[in-house]
Amino acid sequence: MTFISVNNVSKKYEITSELKALDNVTLKINQGEFIAIMGPSGSGKSTLLSILGVLNPPTEGNLIVDDIDVFKLANEKQADFRREYLGFIFQQFQLLPYLTAVENVMLPLTVAQISKKEKLQMAGKVLAKIGLESKLHRLPHQLSGGEQGRVAIARAIVNQPPIILADEPTGSLDTKTGQEIIEIFKALNEDGHTILMVTHNKENLEHVKRTVLIRDGKIVN
Repeated sequence: MTFISVNNVSKKYEITSELKALDNVTLKINQGEFIAIMGPSGSGKSTLLSILGVLNPPTEGNLIVDDIDVFKLANEKQADFRREYLGFIFQQFQLLPYLTAVENVMLPLTVAQISKKEKLQMAGKVLAKIGLESKLHRLPHQLSGGEQGRVAIARAIVNQPPIILADEPTGSLDTKTGQEIIEIFKALNEDGHTILMVTHNKENLEHVKRTVLIRDGKIVN
């Protein structure tokens, strides 16, 4: 059953002349898929991910997730949707440098109607799940690149969102550490998360269930 449906989506930017970042893209994604999105620089990968993340409205077409036409929602309802459905992992991880690992993971719980103690417990539990139970109170600069990546993953999944969007999550890591991050993604996918990952690393493709190739704003496979 289709869980995410990208329907005839185009995205145009007016710079000095019109730039079409996405050109009539249609993509159907089932619940529980693990998809790699690949393509050359400037092909539209990041634009597609930003639309899937309900951060960037399409110029044409629509995005349906779990039968919700998300860009027809009011702005505050879109924010609610992102909190409920989406976990984001960015290439540079974007951890706040003055917050500890557990405090970074607690950020998506800011608006949750639960006590601080419960938030700490939830964040600590997810950090323990990915092997960082001994480093809850370390600042980002006290962690290795791989550990920072794990904290970013923990932050993305602390709300238990059904969808994880990852933008080059292994791009700044060495091969061994990148492989460890992919193994975490595989485990999350086995737990039922739908994962869409922009990547340039062909070694990652052997671990995903499907690859979507984009070129010049169009899906070509």
